[in-house]
Amino acid sequence: MKFHILTFGCQMNVHDSQWLTSALESRGWEQAPEDEAQVYILNTCSVREKPEQKVYTELGRIAVHLKRDPDIIAAVGGCVGQQVGTGFFNRFPFVKLVFGTDGIANAPDALERLVEGAQERIALLDFVDIYPEREVPCRDVRVEQKSRQAFVNIMQGCDNFCTYCVVPFTRGRQKSRHPEQVLEECRTLVKGGVREITLLGQNVNSFGLDKGGVGVTFAQLLYRVAEIPGLDRLRFTTSHPKDIAPEVIRAFGELDNLCPSLHLPMQAGSDDVLRRMGRKYDSKRYVEIVDGLRAARPNLALTTDLIVAFPGETEEDFEQTMEMVEKVGFESSFSFKYSDRPGVAALKMKPKIAPDVAAERLMRLQNLQNDITRKCLKKLVGTEDDVLVEGKSRKQDEGGFWWRGRDAAGRVVNFRFEGDRDLEGLMVPVRIVEAKKHSLVGKRTGDPW
Repeated sequence: MKFHILTFGCQMNVHDSQWLTSALESRGWEQAPEDEAQVYILNTCSVREKPEQKVYTELGRIAVHLKRDPDIIAAVGGCVGQQVGTGFFNRFPFVKLVFGTDGIANAPDALERLVEGAQERIALLDFVDIYPEREVPCRDVRVEQKSRQAFVNIMQGCDNFCTYCVVPFTRGRQKSRHPEQVLEECRTLVKGGVREITLLGQNVNSFGLDKGGVGVTFAQLLYRVAEIPGLDRLRFTTSHPKDIAPEVIRAFGELDNLCPSLHLPMQAGSDDVLRRMGRKYDSKRYVEIVDGLRAARPNLALTTDLIVAFPGETEEDFEQTMEMVEKVGFESSFSFKYSDRPGVAALKMKPKIAPDVAAERLMRLQNLQNDITRKCLKKLVGTEDDVLVEGKSRKQDEGGFWWRGRDAAGRVVNFRFEGDRDLEGLMVPVRIVEAKKHSLVGKRTGDPW
C-alpha cells in the first residue's frame, strides 16, 4: 500500500510522522509521492489559525486525486484531528480515520483495517492518563537517516493552561514516559548510528511531575541520556521558564555534549500581559534565568517565541516586549500575531487588537529581531566549530560541492568541500568566514569524522 504523509507544526509532529512512517513501512507499506499515494495522512497543528486552515486546503487538494483512484482514503491526526474530530467525516467523505495525539499509537492498526476493506470510519480521540507507549518498528527510519539526528518524545500534553494556548485541549494533560523507556530508545538510536538526539515535550522541565512520574526529574534524565556512549550532541525542547530547575541550568556548564542552545519561550516582555497570559513568571524572573544560563554557558544561543497583539496589549506593553528582546539579545525568535483558539480563556478577553495594529507591531518586532540576528551571526566570523552535515546545499557551483549542516548551537552553516565524498552524517571542522542574513558560511579546517 502506498502512503503519503503531510506534516504541519512542531517538532513533536515531525517526530510523530517519522514514527508513523517507520510503523507503516515495517508492515510492508511504501512511501510515495503525492500523485501516486493511495492513503494520505495529515499530521496537523492547531496552535494558530493559519496552520488549521492549511489542513482544509490540503484535503481539498487530495480530493482531486479521487479522479485518479476513487478508493483513495485519508486520515487526519494531530491537534486539528483531536479538535475537529468526527466533523471531518461529514465534510470530507474520503476521510476514514481521525486520531488525536494519544490515539496515534493505534493509528497503524486502524489504517491496516481500513485498507483491508473495513466499511467503517474510525475515531481515536480518547485521552489516556498514562503515556501510551508505541510499538517499536522492526525497521526504524530514524536510525537509517544518514543525517544521524533523531527526536525522542519524553512526555506529552501540558498542565499549564496558558490563556491563549489550545495544547491542553488538543494534546491532553501532561503524561511523562517512564525514564527507562526513554533511555532504552536513546540507546537503541545511538547504537544504530544516531549522533544527535533532541528530547521532546510540551514542557520538558516538568517531566515526571504527573501520574506517570516515578521520581526521576528532567535534570536527572538529562544527565543519564548524556552519559550514553557515542552520543555526540544532546538537545531538548520546549522549556517553560517557570519550571526550569537550577540543576538543568547547571547542566549547560557540566555536560560537554549538551548543545549550547536553548529555546525558552518568553511570549511577552510586559508583566501585565504575562499575567493575563497565565505564564506564572515576570520579566525580572525571566532575566534571572537568562543570566544564570549564560553564567553556566557563556556561548549559549538563546531563541524564543513571542506573541504580539494579545488582547488588551497597549503600545506601552508592546514597547516593553521590544525592550526585553533587545535586552536579552535573542539570536532568533518565532513571532506571531495573537489569534483566538477555541476553548481558551483569552477568547473572551477584551479588547481585541485591530488587525492593522497587530500587523504593524509584528513587523516592528521582526525588524528588530532581524537586526539582532545579523549582529549575533556577525560576531561568529573567525570562530571555529564542528558542523554536523545534513546534506548538500541547494546552491552549487564549480570547484567542489557545497554542503549544509549545523554547528553545536544549531545554526545553519554552508561550506565547500573538494571531492565527491559523501559527508552526510559526518562532523566537519569549519571556521566561519561570512555571516549571511540567517545562516553562516564556513571554510573546512580539518578532516571529516
